Order: sequence, then C-alpha cells, then structure tokens
Amino acid sequence: MSGKQPHGLNDQMASPTAYVPPGKIPGAVTPQSSAELAKDEKLKEELEEFRKKVVKKFPFTSFLSVLPAQAFKLFEEDEGLLPEEIAKKPIHLIMLVPEDEFKNIPKKIKPEVLKFAKETKQELWVHIKTEVDLWNYGLDSKYEFVDAISSSFPLYDKGLLGAIRLANIHKTLVLRKFEKYVASYVIFGSLVRGQAGKDSDVDVFVIIDDTDVKRMPRLQLLEKLRGMIHDYIREATALSGTKNILGVQVYLLTDFWDSVKDANPVMFTAIRDGVPMYDRGTFLPWKLLLQMGKVKPSPESVDKFMKYGEQNDALVTRRMLDAMQDIYWGVVTPTQALMMLIGHAPPAPKNMVAEVKKVLVDTEKVMSANELKFLEHVIKLYKGYEHGTLKSVPGKEIDYLLVESKKYDVKMKEIRKKLEERLIVLDAERSYSEVFDLLKKIFGDKSVESLVKDVDKELIGKGKLQLRFLKPLKEIVSMKSKVKSGKVTQLEMNSLRRDATELIRELLEYSQRINLTPIEKEILEVNFGDKKGELVLTDAGNFFIESGRVMQIVGNAFKLSDNVALEKAIMTHKSKKEKTRVKVSSSVLSALSKELGEFEIVL
Repeated sequence: MSGKQPHGLNDQMASPTAYVPPGKIPGAVTPQSSAELAKDEKLKEELEEFRKKVVKKFPFTSFLSVLPAQAFKLFEEDEGLLPEEIAKKPIHLIMLVPEDEFKNIPKKIKPEVLKFAKETKQELWVHIKTEVDLWNYGLDSKYEFVDAISSSFPLYDKGLLGAIRLANIHKTLVLRKFEKYVASYVIFGSLVRGQAGKDSDVDVFVIIDDTDVKRMPRLQLLEKLRGMIHDYIREATALSGTKNILGVQVYLLTDFWDSVKDANPVMFTAIRDGVPMYDRGTFLPWKLLLQMGKVKPSPESVDKFMKYGEQNDALVTRRMLDAMQDIYWGVVTPTQALMMLIGHAPPAPKNMVAEVKKVLVDTEKVMSANELKFLEHVIKLYKGYEHGTLKSVPGKEIDYLLVESKKYDVKMKEIRKKLEERLIVLDAERSYSEVFDLLKKIFGDKSVESLVKDVDKELIGKGKLQLRFLKPLKEIVSMKSKVKSGKVTQLEMNSLRRDATELIRELLEYSQRINLTPIEKEILEVNFGDKKGELVLTDAGNFFIESGRVMQIVGNAFKLSDNVALEKAIMTHKSKKEKTRVKVSSSVLSALSKELGEFEIVL
C-alpha cells in the first residue's frame, strides 16, 4: 500500500483500504486460478467412483473434499507422514464423520476407505477426522488448518463444509479491512454443537479492539462497524455459493469484557460453545477461565439478571395489550373504509356500532349480526383499556380475537366487492338519468333512440356539439343493461362517469343558450385571451357565463351564482310586458376588466 497509513480504528474505517492478496492476510488461503479449477474438475470426475463407494458405505459422512495443494505440507507435517510416503506426492483428501463414529475409524472406516483409494488410478491420502477434530484446530490456534479445510474442493457435502467456507470468506473480508483491530472472529451456535441441518444459519461474532478510539462516541462506533461488517455478508455469500444465512454479531472489546466480567448469560453461552477462526489472545483465555470455573458473576450482576424475571409479568401484560390494540385497529380501520366507500364520513369509534348497524346492516344489508357483534366486542375491549378499567388481556382472549379478526377481514373484503358492484349500478343509472333528463328538456319527451338520433343530427351534425361525445352517449345507453350482468369493472365505470360529466356540462351550456334565445339582443359575446364567454343583460341583473360557470355581476365585481338565479332573472325579464332597453353600464365594463383583463365585446 502506498501513501499515508491509517492510524487507529477511526482512520481505518474511513480509509478505502486497498486490496490485499488473501495469501498475505492472516488465516487466508490463496484463491485458485482458472487452470487449477479446471484441474480440480477433472480430478472430481476421476474420483467420482471413489466418492460413490465411500458415501454408500458410510452414509453418515458429513463431507468429503480435496485439500488445496498449498496445504498438503501442513497436513503431512501434522500427521507425521514418512519421507517415502511424501515422495509419492499423494493427493490429500479430508473425510469428516460424526464424533459418534470416532471409535469405528481405526477398525471399520479406515480399512474400507484405504481399500477404495487403492482401487482408483490416483495416489490418495485420506485424512479421516471427526467434528471435534475440526473444532480443535480452532481451539489449538491452528487457524491455517481451518482455512485449508474451508478452501477444499468438495466431492460430497451435507452442508457443514459450505457453512464453514461462508464464515471463513467473511472472516477474510473483515480482516482485509480492519487488519490488526480484529481481536477475535468466533463461530458458535448449532453448527458447533453438531445440531445444524443443511440450511441452518451460520452464527458468528466479531470482537473489535476499540481501545485506541478517542474521537467517536462508542454507540456511533459500534453502529458504523456493524454496518460495514454486515455489508461483507452479501459478498461472502456470493463467493461461497451456499444458501446458508450468515448471522454476524459485532462487539467492541470493552463491551464484551464488561459483559464477561458480569457473566452475562449470552456471553457465557458464546464463550462456552464458540470456536475461534481467528484470535489474537483474547477469546481463548476467556474460554479457559470459563472451563476452570473462574468466570463468576458478581452479586450486582445476579441482582441485575434477577430483575428480568420480576419485569417479565409486566412486559408480557404490556405485549398482550399491544396485541389487542393492533387487532382493534385492524378491525376498525377497514370498517371505516367501507363506510367511506358508500359516501358516509368515517364514524368515530364511539358511534361506530350504531352507524354501521344503520348503514351496513339495516340499509345495505351486507353485514350480518355476527360481524356487528364482534365489532362491538372489540370496541368495548379497547374502550376499557382507554379508560383504564382493562388492565390485562388473557392469551386465550388474544387467540379468539386473532381468529375472529381474520374471519372479519375476509368478510370485509366480500362486503367491499358487493358494495362496489352496487355503486357501479348506481353510477350507471345516475349517468343515464342525468343525460337523458337534459336531452328531454332540449328535444322533448321522446324515446331514447329518438333522442340519440336528435343529438347526432341536430347537435353534432350542425356543429353545436363535438363528434367525440357521440360514443360516450351510446355507451351510457348500453351500460345500463350491461351492468346488470356484472361484467363492468369499476375502472370502466369511472372512465364512463368522466365522459358523462363532460357531456352533461356541454349539454347544460347548450340548454342555457337556447333558453336565452327570446332575449337574444341582450346576449353579447365576450372574447378574452383565447377564451369566449357570454354577457347576459336583464332587468333583474347582469350575468357572465363561461364554460358552464355562471357569475352574477354585482357592482364592479363577479359573484358566484348558479343556473337557478340566471333562469329566474330571465323569466322576470320575459314576463314584463314592456321591456326596458338594457345597457352595458360602466360598472359592468369595470367588472369585466377587473376579472378578465383585456377583452372585447362582439355586437
């Protein structure tokens, strides 16, 4: 690495550590090249028959793998192979069996394996180990053996080898980043106890030496370290090719030591079961002290942990009340949603039962008395909690509420579907009646077919209505019969409703224009910007109409009005036998200028 070296853990976390070859990292095995991998694949094919014989004869085998070539010397020296045996350059394999089979290795397993090995074309040396032997490598600080085994090429694996490989790769990545600040990297849990299955989680914890940290709060330091170390899990999982989940716990050395001093049960278990995959003289002394019975809790720590038992009742009671509240909101909120669906304001919980009974039970008839009774029961429970009269909820009651709330939720979904179907029918009927009531006012009381033809001929044909409105008009006619078959979706109905609203607005504007025909001289076209409007002058008041909006001119300002006021003014004007000549007063012009800006009146 070039440049300034990081000083302290703070600098180490902040620095983009350059890649360090795994061979130079403590406890790391150099990855294989593509040529070596191809050689291993070929060797695997040659040893396939050997693997089948071993697994068939000894089905309890945990894994069988080929050790990496750079680790051959380690195992030869460890087992004291004779020079003449080493000279044959055998391929070293490792076979792991359960500890229960240890007594059978010399007389039953080893002779058979040697027999199978001689039947192959390769010179093989099979190291038969138990799980205890594997973990003893870590306990004896022989981490290079654990690294070699985890890097071995698998011929057969029930899951243990893959799990060890996953943990070892993650350890290597952590060491690459934090170098000397890793005090211990320990594997523990069901894997070490021999209780793990093929897909069991791999539990490890990392102890980071924080004794030189001066510029960062301890909690912030721990969170930052945890985030960085957890980021390596994805990379390690991808590199290992296993499906096991790696669970990593990160501790600061000072925190861990404080917990050990108090004999924290969690740390006690971790030290008792844990096996170091890397340790700088931190973890193993604790383990030895524990085995010697030297790790004993102080009276203060005993009192501290005893208090957890005293708090248990209050904590469980609190959790049960919280569960009841969650169920309450899970029942009340969907009920309020259904009330809103059919146009009612969401009722307050205190009035909900009465409102729901009135609307969903009595009027709509979509909810039964059973659902209403359950709703009332849940609200009553919550009110008791809210007022302080309900102090606890038994587990049996929670079970009942949970089962019934699931049924209630299913029923609410069914009710929603029914209500939406009814709303579709109502929307279709409303659109139909609003459109054709308007058409009857314009063309007279005729049949639907005749009214559609009149729209096509008199309005669209003469350019008084855009051609695009003919299609939604015909769809409104067909939709009324179509909705009864239940083949219309809410989305289709919403689209039709939008088109119908626009059509109604255009028809209203046209209706207003033809109603004003008798006093046509008092209707003036007003152009402003790129828009147009109409100024209606009557003895009873002056009005301005634009895009269906009716505004009455009062003084020199516009005031929002409606069709009723407009028609009343027109009728008053019409009823007079002698009509006075209306004029555009200065106040009207002032109001137009104020509201429209620049404008022109077309006479």
